[in-house]
Amino acid sequence: MEPWNTGRATAYGAVIGAVAAAFKLFAPWSAPYTVPAMVTELVGGALAFALLCGVAAALRNFLARRLIWPEAR
Repeated sequence: MEPWNTGRATAYGAVIGAVAAAFKLFAPWSAPYTVPAMVTELVGGALAFALLCGVAAALRNFLARRLIWPEAR
């Protein structure tokens, strides 16, 4: 088992967040947005998911080192 790459997880999270925010923005039931509000929504979604996925990967690596791979120290 290899440690997860936190940079890659963060990048994938940013893409997932941007796509999720785009779906939310272009939904037919959503209110009309101005361009600055759309950019803020996309960047906010991307940053939030990037942080979530990066922290999850780092936490998984930390727990794996402590609990699963103690002989690797």
